[in-house]
Amino acid sequence: MFIGPVFSREALTAPRRVRFYAVPCLFVATLLGLTLTAWQVLVGSQNVTNPGDLARFGAAAFSLLAPLQLMVCVLFSALLAAAAVAQEKDRKTLILLLLSDLTNSELVVGKLLASMLTVLMVIAAGVPFFLLLTTLGGVTYAQVARVTAVTVVASLAAGSLGSTVALWREKTFQALAVTALVIVLWLVGWEFVAGGGFNDVAPGASQWAAVASPWRAMQTAVEPAYVDAGVNRTVALFLAFGGAVVALLNVIAVVMVRVWNPSREARPSSAGAETNDDAWLTEDEAQRDARRLQSHRAPGKPRKVWDNPILWREIRTWAYGKKILVVKLGYLVIFGLAAVGAALANQDPDAAGPASGVISQSTTMLAPLFVLSIVLVNALSVTSLTNERDLKALDLLLATDLTPKELIFGKLGGVLYNAREMILLPMALCVYLWWSGSVGGENLVFLLIGLAVVNAFAAMLGLHAGMMYPNSRQAIGASIGTLLFLFFGVTTCMRMMLALSQSFEYQLAPFLGFMLGGGIALFAALAWRNPSSAMFLACFSAPFAVFYAIVSFLLGHYDWVFLATIATFGFATTAMLVPALSEFDVATGRTTARD
Repeated sequence: MFIGPVFSREALTAPRRVRFYAVPCLFVATLLGLTLTAWQVLVGSQNVTNPGDLARFGAAAFSLLAPLQLMVCVLFSALLAAAAVAQEKDRKTLILLLLSDLTNSELVVGKLLASMLTVLMVIAAGVPFFLLLTTLGGVTYAQVARVTAVTVVASLAAGSLGSTVALWREKTFQALAVTALVIVLWLVGWEFVAGGGFNDVAPGASQWAAVASPWRAMQTAVEPAYVDAGVNRTVALFLAFGGAVVALLNVIAVVMVRVWNPSREARPSSAGAETNDDAWLTEDEAQRDARRLQSHRAPGKPRKVWDNPILWREIRTWAYGKKILVVKLGYLVIFGLAAVGAALANQDPDAAGPASGVISQSTTMLAPLFVLSIVLVNALSVTSLTNERDLKALDLLLATDLTPKELIFGKLGGVLYNAREMILLPMALCVYLWWSGSVGGENLVFLLIGLAVVNAFAAMLGLHAGMMYPNSRQAIGASIGTLLFLFFGVTTCMRMMLALSQSFEYQLAPFLGFMLGGGIALFAALAWRNPSSAMFLACFSAPFAVFYAIVSFLLGHYDWVFLATIATFGFATTAMLVPALSEFDVATGRTTARD
């Protein structure tokens, strides 16, 4: 009764869809593929002759895959929960739910669990896989239980955050961006605390990072109990802290859901209440016509629209809401923290080592900022089109005399303009590193051009997913999920390479097989509906190129990193842009390639 019919309906209808079973199977297949890849790396680089070698492999694979499952579940829980609520708002169906006899708790909690149903199934499907690793040795049932509990609580906390923010904010991008910013602050902030950032002010503060940070809690949960006697206590404290966060966020959402919704924009104003549709009626015909014209005239001084009205609307109006300033303010806070961290690392001569040995402190500080910036650009791009579709405005735009060029370039220009802080500030930080001597002039050029190309790819990827998928949640999931795969999936492969072996020739063959599987997944997500030779090449080359770029970065070959980045992402951007301009009806689903 507390959960209500919203979740009950999703629980009854979701098993009828193939996607409900395909997503957990694909996730477990990915974990299995990574494990087999790691096994091939281990067997190729050393001899496995006794149970101790198997136990060490099982423990290593478990410590690498459990954090991967955590990050995937946390990010997608927040993403899907925020997108589900935002879609109800965009389609004006949330107001209908508020008019029903649903209680606040049934609406909030039911919608949260319904949006997280797929993630919970993924976690449940991962339990048998981790239990399978216990047969190798080195992993106990208690470790699997701790990892599963930490993942569930962290996912519920992230989902509750996304749901609460989406109920609070009116625009989809605002909900996604604020959720992403809070999660990054949550993870990066406690990493700063764990590194001793507050030990001078509060001695012993670093010990609380494992209690409040899901990443640190996971690092503790994967450890055997004999290594640290306080493992169970630390995990129990995190579960209590995470449970309190879940309860607090949902209580706030339950109490405030009818205060936040409908928004002020949807409520009738007091000025509008004083006038009605009959206010212009009068016996004087001239006065009646004047009042009729006055009632239909937009307030304010008339403004001249540019030749491209889409670009004019994106730049000259608050198309994404005035609360986008809150998102930019949050981003500035994270940028400030990253800049301070990079500056402190730059002052430490021991932190600036060659990338071939240990990744420098400056790189560690800047990488999360770069990933966050690119994800926000992508989220802004995909929501700029899905919002038009949900509001039924896209059909009106397509019925006008707007050309595909005006629509696509107008949206791209608006996205890049509204996300200018996310694009220019990381570049400015790179210029600072060059000015301070941490980065050479050649590497600065590589960074600036590479960031520009990747941001253009992220913006075009969002529009491509928004045109390809008629459902907003599917479009947002496919678009941001593609970036997460390219960033985190390949990085996980690199962690395996560094953890299991130092011999590259034994690692290449198995990882090439995994990259092939990643190319198939990208093609299924981005080109299954309108396949083309260019998209086929772009999807299959992207995982290999990112893998090659990371390897070249670790080896210190920055010029090859630059070439691989601009060639791959530049070609992928073109492969998505050209069909959008030349075959717009096919790209938006108004017709099929066969027609």
